[in-house]
This record gives sequence, C-alpha cells and structure tokens, in this order.
Amino acid sequence: MSTDAPEPAVSKKKQHRKDKPWDTDDIDQCWKVEPFTREDYKFKSGTFMEESSFATLFPKYRESYLRQVWAKATAALDSHGIACTLDLIHGSMAVRTTRKTFDPYIILKARDLIKLLARGVNIDQAVKILDDAMACDIIKIGGLVRNKERFVRRRQRIVGPDGSTLKAIELLTSCYVLVQGSTVAVMGPYKSLKEVRRIVLDCMKNIHPIYRIKELMIRRELAKDPKLANESWDRFLPQFRKRHLKTSEKTQRKNDHIREKNEKRQEAGLEPLPGTESIPSLVGEASSSYSNKKEKEKVKKVYTPFPPPQQPRKVDMELESGEYFLKAKEKKRRADAERVAKQTEKIKQKHEERAKAFEAPEETKEETAEERRARKKRKRDVGEDGKGVEDDASQGKKKKKKEKVVDV
Repeated sequence: MSTDAPEPAVSKKKQHRKDKPWDTDDIDQCWKVEPFTREDYKFKSGTFMEESSFATLFPKYRESYLRQVWAKATAALDSHGIACTLDLIHGSMAVRTTRKTFDPYIILKARDLIKLLARGVNIDQAVKILDDAMACDIIKIGGLVRNKERFVRRRQRIVGPDGSTLKAIELLTSCYVLVQGSTVAVMGPYKSLKEVRRIVLDCMKNIHPIYRIKELMIRRELAKDPKLANESWDRFLPQFRKRHLKTSEKTQRKNDHIREKNEKRQEAGLEPLPGTESIPSLVGEASSSYSNKKEKEKVKKVYTPFPPPQQPRKVDMELESGEYFLKAKEKKRRADAERVAKQTEKIKQKHEERAKAFEAPEETKEETAEERRARKKRKRDVGEDGKGVEDDASQGKKKKKKEKVVDV
C-alpha cells in the first residue's frame, strides 16, 4: 500500500499556476534596479551598431527659456554620452546616441527629458528624469471634455485653491505634477504615476480629487500598522457611490423647487414666476399624480385562458386599403405626397408661431380735443364747488369767534 496522501483537487482555473519562490516579503529588494555604469557594459571597446535618435517640437513661448538653459541640458546629457541639438528655425529638439554612449536605455530617458522641457517643466526638475528610479508620464486631458468652460473648471480642480490640491497630491504620491495647457506632466516612482493618472482622469470625469486624496491618506496610515499587512483594507476605505437619477425624478425635483418659490412669492404678495403656470400649485397634487401613475402601473390584468386576437399583418392592411396592388412608383408618389403634406403643415405652424411675435399689441384709444376740453371743464367745476364749500365753512368759524369775543 502506498502511504502517499491524495493530492488536493485543483480547480481548472488554477491548474496551470506555479509557485513563485522569488515572490517574498522583501520583494522591493529583490527587484531593486542597480545603476548602470560604464563598467557594466560588456563590449567596452565597441559601440552601438545603429544610431538611435528622437525629436520633439516645442511651442513658441518656450524658445527664450530653452535658449537660456540649453547649456545645462547639454552638460547633463553629455555625461551619459548623448548628443542634443536645438533647432530654433523649425522649433524642435533632438537627441541621439554617440560613440561614447554605453547605456542602451539612456536614449529613452533623454527623449523623456526633451518632452518634459517642451511641456513647461523646469530644467532643474527635468534633469532628474535621467535617474533610473525616476519615471515620467504625460497625461493628455484635452479631448476628455467637449465644453471648454467645463474643461477649464475641471482642470482647475486638479490645482485647487492656491495650489492646495496639487500640493496634497505631490506629498501623498511623492511625485512632481505640472498642469500645463491640455496636458499634465508627472514625474516620480512607477507606482505613484499610476495613482496620479487615476486622480487626473477621474477629475476630468467629474469625480473630485478630494475623494482619491482621502483614500490615499487612509492607505498611508494603514501601511504603518504591521498587523494589517495581510488583511484586506476594504472595510477601512470610504465607499463613494454616485446615485444616478432618472429623468422623471429630476423633473419632479425641479418642479418641487419651483413650487416652493411660487408659494413664498404668493405669501409675499408677488406674482408667480413667468412660465410656471402649468405646474400644479401644491406639492401634494404632484405627489398624488405620481402615486396614481404608480398604482396604474401595478394594476394586474385579469387572467383569461383565451389568447389575444391576432393582429393583422402589414400585408393584410395593404390588401384591405388596396395599396398592395399599386406599383412601386405609385407607392413612392403617394408616400412623397404624404411627406410633403406633413412638411407644409409643419411649416405653416412655425410661420404662425413666428408671426405672433410681430402682432401689434392692443392700444388705448386717445381722447379727442372735445373730450379733453369737457374733462378739464368738469375738473374746474368740481374744484370751484369745493372751494365755495370751504369758503362757507371758514366764514362760519369766523362768526363764532366774533360771538365769543362779544360775550366776554
């Protein structure tokens, strides 16, 4: 009898998986990239078989700055055996390998350097890309939002008030971020570039960066606790859910808001807002109508064992109307006539609606000269009668005063 224990059943999904002995806790040390020096180059006496080169264009406003700092860029690239040229006539920068180049990957780093310079990055910061531990990513955000005003607002969210949001992103991800025009230039470690790209793209999709920043802060604190190293962090991370409203719900909310405004205006003795007469005045009416619709939808149909009557086919309807026996030209002529009739009716309605704007308003009838004369005469007569009455009253008061004086 064999004492071997039966092998545990492996699912079909995992049957081709193999152990990874190199995947240990000190994974960062195992995959640590050592700097490439001239001594590491195997063919010390030889050179590359082919010359590699890259070129990029730069905007006009960067020309004066590039002329000032080009000496620094040349010195930084020359130490790695890379030649660079600045073409002010065509507005381009180019880098290429030389016979002194010993690192095969440095040409790609030089390409990233001129790209960053073209996108507005400072020379002191751009030179850091030549380090092996540093990477860069240029995120294009120009085509993500169609409306220009909306694009500017969302791009400003990445920067934040006085650059506070951008500073928080840089501190949490250990990256350098520059928002310039329709691109976002990022420099930092490989893992952090992924986080920054996620924040930027979500911001352009109308998800505020503060949500991602909050999540990064929580992750940063959880990483300090060694007890949570092998546990899932989902229970600590915030879950932000966006609730999508239906069109009917949006309309209902809008109408409720307008009704509240009209009620307040009515209490203040003002007229309701123009164009809101068709909306019910009470919130209860709208809610009752909405509930009635729901009830109507929920009403179950009476069950009948008999199937519904068969609906006539399109051919049957054409046979009944006689259209089936018409020729193709006659059918087309009839369809064209119906379409033209509908168009003329629609055009007529539109002309009538436009003509309403040019209708003269009702004018008040001006009074004639005779009517004006008669009105003034009436005013004069009423004024004289009032004056006479006032004179009589004043004379009576004077007589009373005189009588009082005599009695004394």
